[in-house]
Amino acid sequence: MHVVVMGAGVIGTTAAWYLLQNGHEVTVIDRQHASAQETSFANGGQISACHATPWANAATPKQILKWLGREEAPLLVRMRFDPQLFAWGLRFLRNCTDARARINLEKALRLALYSRDCLRTLREDLDIDYDHSERGILHICRSDQDMEAVEKATHQMREFGLDRKTVSTDECLAIEPALRDSNVPIIGGSYTPDDESGDARKFTQNLATHCSAKGASFKFNTRITGITHNQGKIEFVQTDKGDIRADAFLACLGSYSPLLLKPLGIKLPIYPCKGYSISIDTTGQTGAPTTALIDDSVKMVYSRLGEQLRVAGTAELDGYNLRMSPRRQQLIVNKALELFPNSGERSKIEFWSGLRPVTPDSAPIIGGTKYDNLYVNSGHGTLGWTMSCGSAKAIADIISNKVPDISLKGLECARF
Repeated sequence: MHVVVMGAGVIGTTAAWYLLQNGHEVTVIDRQHASAQETSFANGGQISACHATPWANAATPKQILKWLGREEAPLLVRMRFDPQLFAWGLRFLRNCTDARARINLEKALRLALYSRDCLRTLREDLDIDYDHSERGILHICRSDQDMEAVEKATHQMREFGLDRKTVSTDECLAIEPALRDSNVPIIGGSYTPDDESGDARKFTQNLATHCSAKGASFKFNTRITGITHNQGKIEFVQTDKGDIRADAFLACLGSYSPLLLKPLGIKLPIYPCKGYSISIDTTGQTGAPTTALIDDSVKMVYSRLGEQLRVAGTAELDGYNLRMSPRRQQLIVNKALELFPNSGERSKIEFWSGLRPVTPDSAPIIGGTKYDNLYVNSGHGTLGWTMSCGSAKAIADIISNKVPDISLKGLECARF
């Protein structure tokens, strides 16, 4: 069977690999010149099952009101007339209860744990280099309020099978000695030893090479202009380089999946959430961390990728606008160098922004659609890298008429 995968980020490329493993002919289409040039380009770099806590929970509405209009708030909503955001926001608020948050945590964590295992198997099979680290992820707290939230999340995640434990200040410093230079107090946190970190772009591009060697065709610099259907099936994808026919079609376009599928009568509640990252050159520096960290008090993550420290954070609801706010850029720089003052020089910092595809319940959309041969694997939010291999293997199995290794209950398109 010939399958067209739309999108060559980490989600689309891993899907292409597993489809090849299932014996299919695969064509991957992407508007960029190479794989992993958009949301997968410079993300936080973490395989973080421990970060599966849904954005929508009982405390979120109050936090959003508190941050409203503050340029340096961790979550910033750019006020404007935006029907897509309004509709998404209503669904998001409906998920802001303890009961729904627990349900959404379970399904996100179910997929994240499975995906982490799939990544390890794939890495061992192909010996892919992507500056990966298996030192776990340390979640640090600056206040008693932060610690209470982490303890609650740790307890819930342990119930759902994640090996995560709370740790003291001394244990935090033992896990990551670079924290001893911190200019902010660390009162404790949690540690997830089986989580990982690594460069999603390097992984994706190296995996794309393996896909090509196995027969996949990558059509880069190719823009999708539409999809033609007939009698409940997709016939071909229209591009600026001509039509591409296939037996099945898979949308892995992140925040852009709703735009492509809306003319087909498929309304995906996925909204783009802009995130920022910086890459700090750590060459010759002694104060950069080697363990991946999460600092939830400022909504930032840290990953050591070779001679770089990747720091990512903030969430900005501003449509499809990739423009970076200088104040928010400097916020990340200041917070990073406050925590790790000896990690690198300000003059050697690179900036980036990307659009995370967020659903109202913080879980991706994986499965078929009302068209017999059209499938979706999108909406992974901040956990695209974390969930990539698991969601890709699951959707490849569905397309191949195989039963996935895990239940996809609560992740189907039909839930919306």
